[in-house]
Amino acid sequence: MAASRSEALQELIDVVARLRDPDSGCPWDLAQSHASLVPYLLEEAHEVADAIRHGDDQQLREELGDLLLQVVLHAQIAKERQRFNLDAIATAIS
Repeated sequence: MAASRSEALQELIDVVARLRDPDSGCPWDLAQSHASLVPYLLEEAHEVADAIRHGDDQQLREELGDLLLQVVLHAQIAKERQRFNLDAIATAIS
């Protein structure tokens, strides 16, 4: 059975938090900043657009996931710096 929407999103948030954990996280993820992630963010956005242009729903789903990962990663970095969090992003757009 698939995870509910909130469970799936929470799992992604938890994965990103583990990757950014100062004691046990991934060195690559820990080294990232908003600025260093810009090329990846742009690449993922271009891949989403390409999937849309090609009408490929499977690719679009995958690329939107990659783009969502970027959003959650940026939110985690901001949370660590006590600037804002994912809830603030969702509230602002809603």
